[in-house]
Amino acid sequence: MDLRQLEYFVAVAETASFTRAAERVHITQSGVSAQIKALEHELGAQLFDRSARTARLTDAGEAALRHARATLDAAADMRDSIDDVFGLVRGRLTVGMVIGCEVTPFFDAFAAFHSEHPDIELELVEANSDQLVAGVRSGDLDLALAGLAGEPPEHLATHVIASERLVALVPADNELAGQARLPVTALLAYPIVCLPVGTGIRNVLDQARAALGVDLSVALAATSPDTVAGLARRGLGVAVLSESMAAAYPDLTAIPIDGIEIPALLALIWQNRSSPALAAFLRHCQAAFLTKP
Repeated sequence: MDLRQLEYFVAVAETASFTRAAERVHITQSGVSAQIKALEHELGAQLFDRSARTARLTDAGEAALRHARATLDAAADMRDSIDDVFGLVRGRLTVGMVIGCEVTPFFDAFAAFHSEHPDIELELVEANSDQLVAGVRSGDLDLALAGLAGEPPEHLATHVIASERLVALVPADNELAGQARLPVTALLAYPIVCLPVGTGIRNVLDQARAALGVDLSVALAATSPDTVAGLARRGLGVAVLSESMAAAYPDLTAIPIDGIEIPALLALIWQNRSSPALAAFLRHCQAAFLTKP
């Protein structure tokens, strides 16, 4: 067996799909299937039950998964240890952040890292949170600042920056502006303006809608909190954002929403192992977020 086969095996196990695994590792589905079959032949055991629509691990697959992950981590750690011996922080770092991010400490960490390690090639990628999580899982992103709904993603390292409730934002002359709190069911009577599907805020809203069994339809979606607030400012609907986002628009009235128990998280996410370059970047993130709100 080789490391590539183990990487494909872990990808199929984590996505429960040969198709999604192929997208993660950037080869064809037939290529993934062939490598998994070769691995099964070498191990003398079937690793996946392919009888259903999803690829489910067999008992042998469950037993193999922990060792496959450990082997991949050990190989990466070996490469990193060699770099550590020579004191190297080199190469390329690809960092993702949510579209429209205005989290100043994150930018401070980015600048401080670049100042300390100017030879590291840095790439900054903006995307919605679901895409960022997928990018970290696939290895396309070394780290991302993402919005999450309630729980950090499995099998990834996470540092939560903020955990907040959702609020409704309306102009001061709106009939809701005098409310101290707003039951989530009250939103049924109004068009909602929110961030698009795939963002942390929208995922919280959609999960709450499913849990409560209410039809909170989003009338307008925009990728930027500024645009969401601007649409609400012009009377096109009730904006739904997080508490910290709402604080940026003092001309609008923020009303806490009761009944949505899932918190909106803002978090740094990365794989459970880190290169020397990523470890250095994480140290700058820690320093930046400790010293500034």
